[in-house]
Amino acid sequence: MKTHLLLDFKRIYVLSLNSVKQLNVVKALYFLPAIFLYSCTTGTSKPAPPPPANLPVMTISNGEETVYQEYPASIEASANIEIRPQVEGILDRIFVDEGAKVKKGQALFKINDRPYQEQLNQAKANLLSARAALENASLEVEKKTRLVNNKVLTDFQLKTAISARNAAEANVQLAISAIESAKINVGYTLIRATSDGFIGRLQKKQGSLVSPSDAQPLTALSDVQDLHVYFSLGENDFIAFKNNTAGSNLQQKLNNLPPINLVLSDQSIYDQTGKIDMVDGQFDKNTGAITLRATFKNPEGVLRNGNTGRVRLQKKYDNTLLVPQMATLEMQDKIFVYTVNKENKVVQQPITVIGKSGSNYLVSNGLKEGDRIVYKGIDLLQDGQVITPQALPKDSIN
Repeated sequence: MKTHLLLDFKRIYVLSLNSVKQLNVVKALYFLPAIFLYSCTTGTSKPAPPPPANLPVMTISNGEETVYQEYPASIEASANIEIRPQVEGILDRIFVDEGAKVKKGQALFKINDRPYQEQLNQAKANLLSARAALENASLEVEKKTRLVNNKVLTDFQLKTAISARNAAEANVQLAISAIESAKINVGYTLIRATSDGFIGRLQKKQGSLVSPSDAQPLTALSDVQDLHVYFSLGENDFIAFKNNTAGSNLQQKLNNLPPINLVLSDQSIYDQTGKIDMVDGQFDKNTGAITLRATFKNPEGVLRNGNTGRVRLQKKYDNTLLVPQMATLEMQDKIFVYTVNKENKVVQQPITVIGKSGSNYLVSNGLKEGDRIVYKGIDLLQDGQVITPQALPKDSIN
């Protein structure tokens, strides 16, 4: 019995051992492909790096360039005159309409002159009376002179008569002065244009009572044959203006300035050029700017007092470097370009910009003639990256 049990246990052990061996073989067959794939991926070979980026590259060169800077400006007539009455009275007539072009001396308004004519007539009557009194005083002097010579009267009485005659002469002069004053007042009742120009708004209507103390003038007369255009320069711009303009003093510098253009509010260029002819005597303490004046001809009267626009000043640079704005990168108030060295590596280079011309920067420092820079595609570049330069035709630079 024991012998049979021992034989059965041996059979079970052998069968179990064979089952384990078969299971190990299956596992080995299952993991073999994974081991093969792992050995392929962990080998010494690496994927090839991507080729260098093809980017357009331009060469920097020196040249002459004219830069235009614009400044806001206000336009004023060379003479903008308030027309006010010199005497008080009723406005009888208005001879012109608003916006009319008038000549110097042309009649504009008429104030009722009857009160002033009466004053003139009274002054003339006073003159006749004063002259009659003078004649009587003169006769009295002649009479007393003879009596004094005949020792009938004393010298004191003659001197009194002479003093009275002198007073009568003074009264005659006062009467003459009153007549001239009355004539002036009568003349003031007809208001004339003091210069050529255009009439503004009519603030008073016919029949209104007008007076020299009125807050508003009757109208304004603008002489726009010549226009004064005022604009301001900051302190740095004014110093650059003085340093870059030929001349030993300010007046010579103004004379040597080239003509300037006026850009109107619709962005069009006024067809007349102007000349800077005045610099204010001091800087504005609040703005730190100084005012300049340029004069423009206005033969057709197209512009009027109160127009706005911008003056365009030109400045010429010799041997300057032009860099397209699209080839630059701005970071932290600094402007950079990517230069390309002999090994075609890009280097981030800061530049100093002194002005703009169209879509280009004018550069004074950071680059030199013959340097190569990346023209497009700089957004994804990194310092030291290698690229494949592409030649850029000059006519493709905008």
